[in-house]
Amino acid sequence: MANLLMIESWLQSTGLMLPPLLRAAGHEYVLVTRDPDLYRLPDGTAHPVLALAAEVVVAETNDDAALATAARDVATRHPVDGVLTTCDYYLPAVAVVAQELGLPGAPAEALRTATRKHLVRGALAAAGVPDVPFAVAATWEQAHKAAADLGYPLVVKPVDMNSGTAVRKVTDESGLAIAFAEVTGPERNTRDQPLERLALLERVLEGPEYSVEAVTRDGVTRVLGITAKSVAEPDVEAGTGFVESGHLFPAPLDPADRAAIEEHVVAVLDAVGLTHGISHTEVRLTAAGPRLVEVNPRQGGGYIFELVRLVTGFNPLRVLVDLALGREPAPGPAAAASAAVTFLLAPSDGVVRGVRGAERLAEDERVAGHELPAPGRAVRPGDNNERIGHVLVADPSGKRAKAWADEIVAGLEVVVDAPATV
Repeated sequence: MANLLMIESWLQSTGLMLPPLLRAAGHEYVLVTRDPDLYRLPDGTAHPVLALAAEVVVAETNDDAALATAARDVATRHPVDGVLTTCDYYLPAVAVVAQELGLPGAPAEALRTATRKHLVRGALAAAGVPDVPFAVAATWEQAHKAAADLGYPLVVKPVDMNSGTAVRKVTDESGLAIAFAEVTGPERNTRDQPLERLALLERVLEGPEYSVEAVTRDGVTRVLGITAKSVAEPDVEAGTGFVESGHLFPAPLDPADRAAIEEHVVAVLDAVGLTHGISHTEVRLTAAGPRLVEVNPRQGGGYIFELVRLVTGFNPLRVLVDLALGREPAPGPAAAASAAVTFLLAPSDGVVRGVRGAERLAEDERVAGHELPAPGRAVRPGDNNERIGHVLVADPSGKRAKAWADEIVAGLEVVVDAPATV
């Protein structure tokens, strides 16, 4: 049994699944949080992160010095064997605490770079890694000049957000003005951390999107596999972004393309200095070769972690724990030759009344898991946080998972009433 520090957590997906995994493995963890009330389910009951914690320590997790003090205090009372989180916003803080306690982890500076998109672009440029033309803008004047230099169309994104939040494709100056205001307007993220309020402008990358799921230990990266990602094309007029509509693992790639993508991602991770940790790196395979979309020094979201587990036997959440404890990750049994998830997206703004065809899911042996929207408000998705459900499918012996997942979701109808007008 090991004792871990968990510094905050996501509320959904990995945040729901990690606590019972730790309990099943015989581990205990101390949750360090600035606000325990954040970890409540919609019905008011305790979130698993809170309910399964051996102890809850309230500390200012947005202040590295205060957090390090709280961690040292926990370590004086009982052994601490590792530090982890499932929340992107606290990855640098985990590295700071791990260094403070002499525990396994990546350099804090590497994680500060990896969680700031403009710093990643700068690191690639310094290392000579082929990359997309880009610019960083703090003012409208800088954004206007950068767009003139780069040329339209462009992708505009915040440097320090996730889940596709405020990532917009723009084709002209008016679209740029809207996107720039959306990126630089908010002062704090959902965890009350100050935002840099910088806009990253990039040339649009053309080509299919993939993500590379990898493990790095002692500076050596091992690729677990590549995921093919279905991305809904943004609606410039409606102001919607790049919403991921589905994933397939493993990606159907020829050996040359697979090798090129893997080599590019290893070069990216080396450039940012990631020597220890699990990673989920998104790329587009362009006519000029693989190019980075963004690097994420954590397990893949959107149920990619579950697809990887089904096909390879490597549970990325268990890998996260093993790395935090300084152990070499090992796979369990694989259960499928391919696995896929297709997401439910609201067709319009309005109130969800139900999902027609949902009763068939429980009887379909191809379905490995699903989540459907509860009745209530829905919005046409502007980012990945606004997806309203999913169906996850596994093919035990072939490569049919994506076709099956799409077929099953096509048989569902999300019933949405239009919002009332005043």
